[in-house]
Amino acid sequence: MTQLPESPAAERNKQPILEQLQHLLPPQGRLLELASGTGQHAAWLAAGLPGWRWQPTEANSAALPTIAAWVQRAGVTNVRPPCLLDVAQATWPSDDESLARDFEQPFDAIFCANLLHIAPWSICQPLMNGARRHLAPDGQLLLYGPFIEGDVPTAAGNHDFDASLRRQHPDWGIRQREAVERCAQAAGLRLRHRLPMPSNNLLLLFKRA
Repeated sequence: MTQLPESPAAERNKQPILEQLQHLLPPQGRLLELASGTGQHAAWLAAGLPGWRWQPTEANSAALPTIAAWVQRAGVTNVRPPCLLDVAQATWPSDDESLARDFEQPFDAIFCANLLHIAPWSICQPLMNGARRHLAPDGQLLLYGPFIEGDVPTAAGNHDFDASLRRQHPDWGIRQREAVERCAQAAGLRLRHRLPMPSNNLLLLFKRA
């Protein structure tokens, strides 16, 4: 079997995330995944949520074949072909007119894992604005990853992780949850649930204000 690019973090967190999504989401709907990475989440989560029609995306076109390969290997049939989407752009998806009509139909959920800390902070507001544009009236935006919180002591592991990120790139780093909330509020979204996850991560659920 061909060895596919693999994210150890995605492998570790895919089951805890699935268990939360199975609890939070209704039995069926349309889900847009931002920054799908290797595609491990799309393959695993869509298999565990068979009533959901899953749309994976990536800003890097070179990642699209890998996402498709992970989905094919999993044998799931409720995942659409991955498409190019740059969260920072004002129009989603990116450069794919064939999908424009499909994106005109709102999504019942938007899911994004481990993006904000490996991207410039300036991406947060466009992410929130795009989510607000593309969510159904009762839709949910679900953000997974590490966050620093003003009212919660930061774990030593997250301190070290933040420092390592900033050494890799000056625009990277773990984001303050309160700052992410302010971006959401500016876009008309409100934090409804803050769910602790393994390895000092959080799953944040936003809905329309």
